[in-house]
Amino acid sequence: MLRPFRLLLAGLLVCLATASAIAQPAPTPIEELLLQNSELIDKSSRRTIEPAIEALRDSDLPGAETVLTRWRDRELWRRKSDGRFFLVAPGADRDTYVLRHVVTDEELGTAGRRDVDQIKPNSGIQGLINSALVQFQLTNPDPAARRASLDAISRNPSADQLPILREALQEEAEPGIKATMTRLERLLTIRFDEDIATRVSAIESLAGDLSVEARATLNPLLSTTRKASREELEDANVARELSPGSDEFSYDAAYDFLVGENLAPKTINAAAKDAALTANIADGSVAGIPITTLNTREARDAAYVKLAADGAVSPALTEAERTALVDEFNFYDVYAENPAVTEAVLGTIGAINFRVHLNEFADLALDALSLASIYFLAAIGLAITFGVMGVINMAHGEFIMMGAYTGYVVQQFVPDRTLSIVVALPLAFIITFAAGVLLERLVIRWLYHRPLETLLATFGVSIALQQLAKNIFGTQARPLTAPGWLDGALVFNDVVAISYIRIAIFVLAVVFFLLLLFVLNRTRLGLEVRAVRQNPRMASSMGIDRERVNMLTFGLGSGIAGIAGVAIGLFAQVTSEIGQAYIVQSFMTVVVGGVGNVWGTLAGATLIGFLQKGIEWFNPSNTLAAQTYMIVFIIIFIQFRPRGIVALKGRAAEA
Repeated sequence: MLRPFRLLLAGLLVCLATASAIAQPAPTPIEELLLQNSELIDKSSRRTIEPAIEALRDSDLPGAETVLTRWRDRELWRRKSDGRFFLVAPGADRDTYVLRHVVTDEELGTAGRRDVDQIKPNSGIQGLINSALVQFQLTNPDPAARRASLDAISRNPSADQLPILREALQEEAEPGIKATMTRLERLLTIRFDEDIATRVSAIESLAGDLSVEARATLNPLLSTTRKASREELEDANVARELSPGSDEFSYDAAYDFLVGENLAPKTINAAAKDAALTANIADGSVAGIPITTLNTREARDAAYVKLAADGAVSPALTEAERTALVDEFNFYDVYAENPAVTEAVLGTIGAINFRVHLNEFADLALDALSLASIYFLAAIGLAITFGVMGVINMAHGEFIMMGAYTGYVVQQFVPDRTLSIVVALPLAFIITFAAGVLLERLVIRWLYHRPLETLLATFGVSIALQQLAKNIFGTQARPLTAPGWLDGALVFNDVVAISYIRIAIFVLAVVFFLLLLFVLNRTRLGLEVRAVRQNPRMASSMGIDRERVNMLTFGLGSGIAGIAGVAIGLFAQVTSEIGQAYIVQSFMTVVVGGVGNVWGTLAGATLIGFLQKGIEWFNPSNTLAAQTYMIVFIIIFIQFRPRGIVALKGRAAEA
């Protein structure tokens, strides 16, 4: 009775197995390839996995890219029973997985959680897979994918990518991507191509390339190895010959190098000699010499020489012997590369360095122009008040500070950064204009033609305004955030760039320069200001209210300082001392340019900006020294041109 039951059960199992085989189709070609390399994939070793990755990459099978991507992303699983690879998804219960095809995602049945293992490539294998994916990504129809692939190659270049890149280059149609691809192909050719002529051609093609990548590719080709030889090196690519005893290569350094190359015995110092003597003491003596006599360095050295003669210790060379041994050798620094490659690299780097210096000069000029625009904005208000009224306003920096704090306060109520700046600029002008008028009415008007008292009074006002700002805003720096569209920089190449904030300040300076020219030359107020500046008494006799002109002029100069404060606050820390950083340069700008002249202020700001940047370029590590040199230069300058670059003429100059 039991036997028929067993036969029935066996038949059912055979039917189930047959049904399972029918339910799961035979492996596709891509699955067969995975099965053929299953042992390598299971090991997941960076040292042995490359054949499996290359087999998939070079198979030309549909879905190869998908499989590599899913392998890299740890989405592949392997069934233990037959070694087939699948994707898995949660099943009906937590102990079951749904098996899917590695390419098509077609459902292929289920398996228990313990019946499959996940393939987990480490970071090294993932890097190799990424390199293999380059072949597919370089021909991807999506331009963004091709650009991403080029970025990946540039970050992790290898020799096997070079033929793939060249093949893709022939098919690339988009000009921008093709230019990037061409340049990357040159860089890889320089590093990995075996043909010398091809490498030399690629090296020479980089003569106009200012990128960091180009220099990073070329500079390692000039690496050298130090060698020592008793004979002249005839076939080596010698970079330079070293002379022992020179400042860069002393005799000690030469001997140490020979020791490191096993061409000379190690140096035995005094401590080692004394230790050897101690180890060889026998019956109160060393090599027959009583230890009581070894109380000098010369005696101990002589005892060591005797020990060496007896073969008990290694012989020690004297200084003369060491020098003579060094003199037997010629020392060289030898290039690792072929002479033709080295010559091409030296020529190309020379051309690149020349262009780099030119572009560094252009970058320095842009920085100087940017700094000049800042100084112009900070000084133009002072030039107007000083030129028309003859007032030395030591509180001018505090009007800059008030403008910066106005911009900060506006941003607390107007979250939109662009709108807040649009609101802050006119508001800063209004507030500082009113503050300037108030200062002129309460203090300055009583001190005309008394320069010392005016200087002391405005200095006191400066201290008071700084303390008031500290009481209101505290001593901590406050942020004045620029709009998002001012983030970043305008990049011309890897050497020349200028931030968008600097460009915006330069544009603002140009706008105010043109606006001031219009006000001074095309408006009634400008006519009255020029009249008062040229001949105050005659202007009064012609019915011009000098007090009103002085008040409005001081207010105008203060208002412009407030606008300068908003601009400066966009890149500098807003504190109560922000204006003090520019007051000295503002006075220097006015004095050098010419008092009371807009064109003179522009010329003075340009000279100060370029001078400061030039001095900082020669001495970049010491900005205080740069400031000192600049002041000395200006003192010398005004000795020869006391009225400034653009001096006033006629009665205005005599006033």
